[in-house]
Parts: sequence; C-alpha cells; structure tokens
Amino acid sequence: MPDPTGTVILPTSHGLANYPHGCLTTISKFRTLYISGTSSRLDDGTFAGVQTDHNGTLVIDIREQTKAVLRRIEQVIKHATKNRGGLGDLVDVQIFLVDVKSYYKGMNEVWNEVFPFPSQSPARTTIGVRELPAPEMIVEMKCIAQVEIKDS
Repeated sequence: MPDPTGTVILPTSHGLANYPHGCLTTISKFRTLYISGTSSRLDDGTFAGVQTDHNGTLVIDIREQTKAVLRRIEQVIKHATKNRGGLGDLVDVQIFLVDVKSYYKGMNEVWNEVFPFPSQSPARTTIGVRELPAPEMIVEMKCIAQVEIKDS
C-alpha cells in the first residue's frame, strides 16, 4: 500500500484469493491514478495466452492472460510515476471475467502469486461477464492506484 499509516481491513476467514475487505488510505502527497480497463492485448495487436488449434478454435490460457494484464497495469503505473511505482500502489481492482466457472481458479492462482498476503493486496471485485470486446479476451481489469508523484 502506498501509505504506511493506512488501515487494511482483513477478512476474518481465509477466502479463495488473497485480498483485504477494504483499504483506508490517507491521501496527502499521493495522487489517484484511474487505470482504464486493461486486457492482454500486445503491442502488435495479438493477445497473450491465445493460440489457435488445428480446427481453428481459440485456445486461451487464463494464467498467461492474467499475467499479461497485470504486467500492462504495472507499466501504466510505472509510466505515471517515472518508474517509482508498481502493483503495490493499487488500492482497488475490478476484474471482468468471461466464464467465471472455467477461469476463476486460474486467474486467482496468478493473483495469489502476485499478491501473496491479503494485508498487502488491493481491494478486489470479480465480475462475471458474458463477453468482452474481442473473442480473444477472457479477462480485463480496471484499477485505481494511489501513487506518489515527484517532480524530479
């Protein structure tokens, strides 16, 4: 969390993923960074974790897509903070997931690798959606971060 004096509201029981029930931050020298919905789309227009099988059917790896989404979010934070910030600055993440039954576990596995401790994780909501803007997309994340912006 960006503010060491902030309060993290931890769950009373351990859930499937590591995240607190809420984060209370003191915003003084920090600014709020609103990160638009981020997918696993690569710079060349393709999507991470997507292959086509011999029948032309898309085969999508939720773990690879989740990793790619989190890398892209980290790039946005680093750009905004001149490489001083990172995923630890996130305070809220909304995850949009196609086919929750099939993909929730794999997405959560990556989440728990990146955020192993609920006390150091952003608040989080996972929302099952029917579809995302491209058939290659099965996960998208929209985030809020509290980042310290320095002049130099």
